[in-house]
Amino acid sequence: MEAMKRRKREFTPLLVHTGQHYDADMSDTFFRDLDLPEPDIHLGVGSAPREEQIAAVAERFEPIIAREQPDWVIVVGDVNSTLAGARAAKKLATKVAHVEAGLRSYDASMPEEANRVETDRIADLLFTPSADADDNLRAEGIAPERIRFVGNVMIDSLYRHLERSRQSPIRDQLGLIEKSYAVLTLHRPANVDDPVVFGRILAALVTITEKLPVVFPVHPRTQKTIATLGLSERIEKMKGLRLIEPLGYLDFLSLYSNARLLLTDSGGIQEETTQLGIPCLTLRENTERPITVTMGTNKIVGTDTARIIAAASAALAETRREPVSIPLWDGHTAERILAAL
Repeated sequence: MEAMKRRKREFTPLLVHTGQHYDADMSDTFFRDLDLPEPDIHLGVGSAPREEQIAAVAERFEPIIAREQPDWVIVVGDVNSTLAGARAAKKLATKVAHVEAGLRSYDASMPEEANRVETDRIADLLFTPSADADDNLRAEGIAPERIRFVGNVMIDSLYRHLERSRQSPIRDQLGLIEKSYAVLTLHRPANVDDPVVFGRILAALVTITEKLPVVFPVHPRTQKTIATLGLSERIEKMKGLRLIEPLGYLDFLSLYSNARLLLTDSGGIQEETTQLGIPCLTLRENTERPITVTMGTNKIVGTDTARIIAAASAALAETRREPVSIPLWDGHTAERILAAL
């Protein structure tokens, strides 16, 4: 959206918010922090099981495509809205561009994997963030002329907002000293819906919090499962684990960019910590972003208690790493996407 502003003669964007992420803390805050314009259209879909949500977004989006007759529909990432937008456009014979294409975890149990694979089949142009994504697409028989290696648009956002994030008061409010704390994020159903898995992660945190405090901005979904699984008392006993409300983009960027260590089951954080040279432990058995492991600061540690503790101890014993330079993660991905379009 920002890059299109600079090329008004060539691009007239229409921003559609599907409403998949409807919580004010998880949606409105990010529009404000990222200087995103107000959506031109809000579909207001809200929460629903995966296939119902995809169908609802596609059903509400189709009339907009029919009315506006766009040259391109651009879909981003791997959420349900990504696939729904691609399906709706393809049904109406409108060209589709997929930003962040070609990423693969090869874990069929992840709904995001199904979204990624089908969206890449549908899309006319596939904008990849790293060379391994190109390899994945070629291996799946995608024609090379549909693939464009453009770099990582999330790093554009990171560079654009890093300086602004330093004005955030969040660390002062929490009484945190730079590089003396860790940050935890958890939201994937495989981790937070299963009491055994969640319990193993919490057991690791008992040991880790003896070495440094761990700040845990709690995703709304995770808040519900903590209560449902009866884990509140166990968590409260860990004095070094600090649960806080979800943070906006700038506050969260300020928090984790000054952390000693990240523990996460997210995808994007693996990329951003690599770019900033911060050790990251991914609490999953796989990643769709392997370049963050082969070139970056990321380690895949799963959910085994001993493995998490060992990896955390090793990361804390390391001297600070320098940020890694991954090809085309330079803050100019948006311009390359527009050039290709």
